[in-house]
Amino acid sequence: MAAAKKAVLGPLVGAVDQGTSSTRFLVFNSKTAELLSHHQVELKQKFPKEGWVEQDPKEILQSVYECIERTCEKLTQLNIDISAIKAIGVSNQRETTVVWDKYTGEPLYNAVVWLDLRTQGTVETLSKRIPGNNNFVKSKTGLPLSTYFSAVKLHWILENVRKVKKAVEEERALFGTVDSWLIWSLTGGPNGGVHCTDVTNASRTMLFNIHSLEWDIELCEFFEVPMTILPNIRSSSEIYGLMKISHSLKAGALEGVPLSGCLGDQSAALVGQMCFQDGQAKNTYGTGCFLLCNTGQKCVFSDHGLLTTVAYKLGRDKPVCYALEGSVAIAGAVVRWLRDNLGILKSSEEVEKLANEVGTSYGCYFVPAFSGLYAPYWEPSARGIICGLTQFTNKHHIAFAALEAVCFQTREILDAMNKDCGIPLSHLQVDGGMTNNKILMQLQADILCIPVVKPSMPETTALGAAMAAGAAEGVGVWSLDPEDLSTVTMERFEPQINEEESEIRYATWKKAVQKSMGWTTGQPSTNGVP
Repeated sequence: MAAAKKAVLGPLVGAVDQGTSSTRFLVFNSKTAELLSHHQVELKQKFPKEGWVEQDPKEILQSVYECIERTCEKLTQLNIDISAIKAIGVSNQRETTVVWDKYTGEPLYNAVVWLDLRTQGTVETLSKRIPGNNNFVKSKTGLPLSTYFSAVKLHWILENVRKVKKAVEEERALFGTVDSWLIWSLTGGPNGGVHCTDVTNASRTMLFNIHSLEWDIELCEFFEVPMTILPNIRSSSEIYGLMKISHSLKAGALEGVPLSGCLGDQSAALVGQMCFQDGQAKNTYGTGCFLLCNTGQKCVFSDHGLLTTVAYKLGRDKPVCYALEGSVAIAGAVVRWLRDNLGILKSSEEVEKLANEVGTSYGCYFVPAFSGLYAPYWEPSARGIICGLTQFTNKHHIAFAALEAVCFQTREILDAMNKDCGIPLSHLQVDGGMTNNKILMQLQADILCIPVVKPSMPETTALGAAMAAGAAEGVGVWSLDPEDLSTVTMERFEPQINEEESEIRYATWKKAVQKSMGWTTGQPSTNGVP
């Protein structure tokens, strides 16, 4: 039987899914898109000061090696031949900024995570230098000037970290988002590692011109970033280099396998959800919440607080496709906060049970603006609030309000998307870790007043990276032709409350959002930076 099982498996494709809160390595059958095995490692986040969020780039890399090794062990136990893995794709948390030494492979500073707020002062200073009648940053990048994107983080690091300044002067420094750091390390690091990024990740740096698909000299000068430290820009699906595993890994069988797919996590989920047509959209529930709508080969600029971003470019000679994006900073992170900071949950899964026991927030509203508010407000002065509390309120109601907050925030970006696109979405395709929470999915349908549709295999981010890797020229084991894409079984959640009740709750939420704004003034001190 085991031999027969080996015989029926087509070529396999691996995917590294490096998220904000965890890293995974997953292996798919390229002919059926079936997930065969995976391993996950939770990551630590460091909060050295209020508003600062960092991670250790070496811990991120180590977690990737660990996930690859464990997954290969699991495949061996399943009697699946690891040498059937023909390509590996990378999907990653976007914007998070890494600077490292190209000769030693050592990070020169912790990774500054996309959620980090230390650059608020930088943003305020820079925004004064943009002419009111010519917002060249927004027109070239599709992005508002915000702490969210890499350019301001890199500007801050170059200005404040002596070690990095020195390395730049000595031409030892390399910059990259997490994809670049991983690809460089996995293809040999100091020994011939490939320093590159793809168009989707580049489009989140604020240094990249989304029209010409190149680093922009004017933007680099504006943010005072030397172009010599930037990675080479490639498509999302081509062979970047071959795996060189210097570690004593059991996964040595992956030595020489092409690394041939690279997509920022939200673009990867768009591909994994097969949203290849203009107007198709998906919402991913991870640390944050991200609604992307494919706008095809045209750049659509939003009038309602959404970002214009690169969706994918699936091959060197393939056209680039764009998307409108609604970005919410805090979704799954609010559950982690209830677990780690308040201690009212022992595990993230427990939030569903707590919320289910009451079935209502009993008038309690939770606006988790821990990193200010992202789309559609772009209000950095906002902070988290819980309001509508009474003596009756308990941890169950707060857990329920936290889940409702994720749904209300999604409603806000969906409303903006519908206004920008002119054609309201008839249903919402969803994915990401939080979609396993049935209470959340039902709440989402109730608050949106449209059905919510979830694939039975929720790992669409990793699937998208695997599809890009398997379809790359020179690999060619995964067909992206619509007739070859396997049909996906879906679970549907229909709205169960009347629209009027939904609207009343949504109006109250908007009132709470107004109360969360304008909390902070000025900038936390940056003393104590090495």
